[in-house]
Amino acid sequence: MEKNKNTVTSIDEPKYRGIKAMPFVIGNETFEKLGTIGTASNLLVYLTTVFSLKTITATNLMNIFSGTCNFGTLVGAFLSDTYFGRYKTLGFASVSAFLGMLVLTLTAAIPTLHPPHCTTEHNNKCTDPTPGQIAFLFTAFGLLVVGSGGIRPCNLAFGADQFNPNTDSGRRGIDSFFNWYYFTYTFAVMASLTVIVYVQSDVSWSIGLAIPAILMFCSCALFFLGTRIYVKVIPRGSPLASVAQVIVAAIKKRKLQLPDQPWLYLYDNGIKDSLNSKLPYTDQFRFVSKAAIITPEDQINPDGSAANPWRLSSIQQVEEVKCLLRVIPIWAAGIIYYVSVVQQQNYTVFQALQSDRRLRNTNFKIPAASYSVFTMLSITIWIPIYDRIIVPWLRKHTGKEGGITLLQKMGIGMFLSICNMLVSALVENKRRTMALGEPEIRFLARKGVISSMSGSWLIPQLALSGLSEAFTLIGENEFFYKQCPENMRSIAASFLFVGLAGSSYLSSFLASIVHRTTSKSATENWLAEDLNEARLDYFYYLIAGLEALNLAYFLVCAKWYKYKGTGGKAIQMQSEKTLV
Repeated sequence: MEKNKNTVTSIDEPKYRGIKAMPFVIGNETFEKLGTIGTASNLLVYLTTVFSLKTITATNLMNIFSGTCNFGTLVGAFLSDTYFGRYKTLGFASVSAFLGMLVLTLTAAIPTLHPPHCTTEHNNKCTDPTPGQIAFLFTAFGLLVVGSGGIRPCNLAFGADQFNPNTDSGRRGIDSFFNWYYFTYTFAVMASLTVIVYVQSDVSWSIGLAIPAILMFCSCALFFLGTRIYVKVIPRGSPLASVAQVIVAAIKKRKLQLPDQPWLYLYDNGIKDSLNSKLPYTDQFRFVSKAAIITPEDQINPDGSAANPWRLSSIQQVEEVKCLLRVIPIWAAGIIYYVSVVQQQNYTVFQALQSDRRLRNTNFKIPAASYSVFTMLSITIWIPIYDRIIVPWLRKHTGKEGGITLLQKMGIGMFLSICNMLVSALVENKRRTMALGEPEIRFLARKGVISSMSGSWLIPQLALSGLSEAFTLIGENEFFYKQCPENMRSIAASFLFVGLAGSSYLSSFLASIVHRTTSKSATENWLAEDLNEARLDYFYYLIAGLEALNLAYFLVCAKWYKYKGTGGKAIQMQSEKTLV
């Protein structure tokens, strides 16, 4: 049988190309993000202007669309790890994303596919989109959901697959890859939020949406050009089946007692035909360990495997399930954290729309969606400094490969998110106060008035948001990748996006509750259509309080957490023998 050097099997060692494969992986990612971010970042404005949707309707629709894109990553990850592998999943999803952008471009380019523009005639009444127009728009959204569901959980893990995790240089390459992945990501986002958003808002929506579609086509082409040098990890069946078997076996044996030294007496088949590294026995989640208790009813095959895997699981399988169970509380903390990220993305656009966006001494107005470039700019500046200067300095003092632990990195980002929400509330209070205090509108209707506050005041909150993401989002991606079993890395990568999905739905729910509750009160509606009549600053304070509670919860989880492969009895016994 001919050996395929680019494929991982239980026998053949893959030929890792590492840096040589990066131009194709990073290039594909850069073009893909130029396309998708260039489309998604301005969709809120597109829905409210071209499709004449109300602000609260467009915001909720974007939250649901964003949440569905992120939740779809779990399906994409499952299909990738179980049936198709990351390469095929990425290829199919990239084509779907291109088709989705093409259909979205048609909604702007063909007049019959969107409502007529609002005019001052007929009492400035806008025409609602027809069911057919909405259906065509949702077709584009559906294709984009499929594309996101396959690309997001696979591209980062696929890039890391190109490095050898068993060598020091390979491990350092993976660590740097995570940081530089986000560096190129933020560069692409900056270009999208400036050039592409400007073309969409001030030149033409059809041209502005066609550019991302063309870039996505380039992404597909570049990805397939690197096919011959990629390392492609072959899926070995559903990794979730093993998880289900452990849980079922643990439930069946829930009434049994664990032996005094379970790491010596529990079932361990000794078979090593897996991508997963060998894990030592740990005392956490002892009820799961009961799945490895051998009873008289359990039979062992001649090769050492369990005759009925739904009744008996090995220590290795049990510890892999424990890895997932340990990750879940940390993942839950991320859902609350992402609320601040989602609100920053949505409401900063509306803050910018009612601020003075003119460049000094000119009549040029910065597009509202382009202000998010300062979030990306702070990440772009910070990551090289952190990766090349701060991490080596910390490594010398802490002895840790990453300078600080992944949980410490995430905790710093969560603290910065609280600071971000407090600063956002103060800036919004200043913007609103200046808008309501304008002499020319003091005795007139205040609705829709543009505040004299410069949009530059939004930069501090956006920069803080970027720093927060640089710590927490990058840390979480690396955390899930390293702490989950190796055969579940696509699913591990989807954890971040599923958390974002839950956060989008939570943000939509929270905004709807606040909107309904405060609209019935005697005071201002916190999330009124016009921010001058709203109290967005109160809403930001509410989120800051929520983030503070979440940080406290995260610190408790971090103190309890044990990293994969540490604290195990097998390791402790080996250390004791070495000392003797």
